[in-house]
This record gives sequence, structure tokens and C-alpha cells, in this order.
Amino acid sequence: MRLSGRLSAAIEIISDFEARRVPLKTALADWARGARYAGAKDRAWISGLCLDILRNRQSLSAMMGDESPRAAVIACLHFEWAISLDDLQGALCEEPHGAGALTEPERVRLETPNSLDDEPLHVRANFPEWLAPNIERVFGTDAVKIMSAFADRADVDLRLNGLKTEPEKALSALKSVKAKPIPLLKNTARIEAPSPSEKAPAVTVIPAFNKGWVEVQDLGSQIAGAAAGEVKGAQVLDYCAGGGGKTLALAAMMENTGQLYAYDRDPRRLKPLFHRAKRAGVRNLQIRSPAGDEGLDDLVGKMDVVFVDAPCTGAGTWRRHPDTKWRLTEQQLQRRMQEQVIVLRQAAEFVKPGGRMIWVTCSFLMEENEDRLSEFLSANTDFSFEPVIDGIEASNLLSQEGHGAIKPMITPEGAIRLSPDKLRTDGFFIATMRRAS
Repeated sequence: MRLSGRLSAAIEIISDFEARRVPLKTALADWARGARYAGAKDRAWISGLCLDILRNRQSLSAMMGDESPRAAVIACLHFEWAISLDDLQGALCEEPHGAGALTEPERVRLETPNSLDDEPLHVRANFPEWLAPNIERVFGTDAVKIMSAFADRADVDLRLNGLKTEPEKALSALKSVKAKPIPLLKNTARIEAPSPSEKAPAVTVIPAFNKGWVEVQDLGSQIAGAAAGEVKGAQVLDYCAGGGGKTLALAAMMENTGQLYAYDRDPRRLKPLFHRAKRAGVRNLQIRSPAGDEGLDDLVGKMDVVFVDAPCTGAGTWRRHPDTKWRLTEQQLQRRMQEQVIVLRQAAEFVKPGGRMIWVTCSFLMEENEDRLSEFLSANTDFSFEPVIDGIEASNLLSQEGHGAIKPMITPEGAIRLSPDKLRTDGFFIATMRRAS
């Protein structure tokens, strides 16, 4: 496909997304079904463009003084992708696939974009207007800087699996995908975000992945797993295990000692874990499904650690899934908060006296974190906050450099809030609560 066809396709896809508010993947797939001529490189280019448009949707419109998908597409190509005005004009005018020549107002704004200085926070930082009070509450005067980092493209982070091989050997096997170690944690590597028109390297097809030497896992998620601390020989329950990314990280920390249980209220989400655990060399795992007969009754009050990767809005993943921020509603936030109240109450039953509960969300919102935990602790006085950094240090995964990097992200309660402006992680909140002996 030529630039003219790709540009027109992006306008069509963004228009469809905003009309239906379906996941961007759905809008892309629906377009591709009617565009069999589009090759893999075309689809990757168009997908990358649409993602960048949604990362910066509000500010692109403000710079153009035009909220239309067309204005956003041409603004993104010029301001973000550095496509010249002449090339844009040529593509727009090209027959039969061009979207129509630049208008005079469009040319003026592309040459001299509107300033964003006087625009409201949600426009400068590219998020839904209704979330402005929530975001100002958590980030204060740093809101624009931090939220702008949530509009960047995300790196591909990898966890080096110590159950299968040494970190040095795994890193050597990752040269083909240009992975480099992240000095914060001892078993972590990173592939820098590719240019917007290209796909990230296909890590899941290289031999090191198929051998179980590496897993794709954001650095923030790995830090959250490390919060479980010294867990060799322990009884550990991953209460909201999902596909099992953090379950596998916990298993590696346990070195196949003790007993690890994985549970999720939706048994379908657990299905990939069976294969993933086998590939990773995990031998101390029991997968408990609500669809089976085993349940969790025998674990009540017996767990040293209950790890809760709680249901949330996923606001911390907006770098990777920018479409989700425009699909999020106030009603959805309220539903997640209600689910969290239930999950906290249920998970607490499995913590033994003297044991710990690790609370993790991929959300930076205080409504999904501090507020829910404060409410829980008021009603459950046998639980109290414990510094998360203590657990991370006890895991023996944190480097000296990592300790210094994490320290500024510690909250007054001893929890940790991670954000991409500091460590290029997704947005995570991690808290530890200990039950009285």
C-alpha cells in the first residue's frame, strides 16, 4: 500500500473506533477483512499510527483546532512521524485512494499549530476530561509530565527465568532481539520500543522463549512480584492469577520449593497457565479453578503470602493499550472499586496469623488503591501496612541502583506507585499488609 491508502485506512479505522467504542483491535480487524490487499507491513504501519493517534488524541485535535479523525491522522503523521507537508499533500491528493487535498486551515495549523499552554489538563495530557480530578489528586502539579509519559510507546520487558538457566546465558540468547539488561533487577532485560511504523521483535518465536528461559513481563510487574519477598519453602496463593505472569515469577522466586497455588474466579483465564508453567519448569504449582471440585476451603488461614493482582481499570497500561482510556467510563470505575472490596475481603481469609497480603493493581488511581485499602484496614484491624521495599529487598532481586530508583516512589503508607516517567514501567500500585500474629 502507498501512503495515500494507509492514511485513508487510518482515518476510516479511527472514525469507526470513535463511533462504536469497540477495542481498537476489533476496528482494525474489521477494516482488514475488507482490505485483503493489505500486507503484514501495511497492517503494522496502520496499527502503529492508530495507536499513536489515540495516545495523543486530545492534544492533536487542539493543535489543529479540529476534532475530526482526519485532522488527528494528518497531525500525527506530521508532528509525531515527521512526514513533510509536501509528502502529506501528495498522498492526500493521490487518486484513487487519497482522502482529499489539504484545506487552507489544515495547512495553516500544520505550519503553525495552536499552542497547548492554555489548554486544560486533560487536553495537554491526553486523557478523558471526567478523570481530571482523579489524576490531579494523585499526581498534583506533576500531572502533565507523568501523564505525557503514559502517551509514550512502551518497551518490551523480559524476565529471565532462573528455573531454566542462568541470567547471563539467557541474555546471550537474546542478542537477536537486541535485549539489554535492566540494572534495577537481577533477572530483567529490555527491548527498546521500536519505531512507530514497525512491530516489536517477535520474542515468542525465538528458541530462548520456547525453552522457557524468558517470559515477556513489564518491569513494573516484576517489581510487584518481588514484593512477595523471601518465599522459598512458603505457602503462597496467587488469588487473581489470570494468565499466570506473576504466578511464574513467584514460582521462580520460590525455586520450586514450598507450595504455590494459582486461582482465578474466571477459569478461562487460567487456561494458558498449564502450558506456561510446563514450559517454565515449574513443579510446585497447584492450579485451583472455581469450575473444579478442589476449591480453596482447605487453604483458609494457612497462607504465608496471599498475592492479589486485583481487578482494576487498567489505567496503568495506557502506553500499551491507549484505546482503553477512551473507552473507560465512570460506571466502569465504580464497578471495579466494588469488585476490589469483595476481593480484599475474600483474599484476607487465606492469610495466616503473621502472614502477608500483597495488593497489586495496574492502576495509578487512588480510588482503586489507597481508598480501598484504607477502607479495608478500618474494618480489619488485625491487618496493617508494612513497607513494600522490605519485601523487595528480601527477594534478593533488587540491585543497589534499583533501591535508589524505587525509593522516590514510596508512598506515605509504605506502598509503591510506579509510573513510566521514572522507570519506563507501566503504572502499578503495590502495597503489603501483614496480619497480626
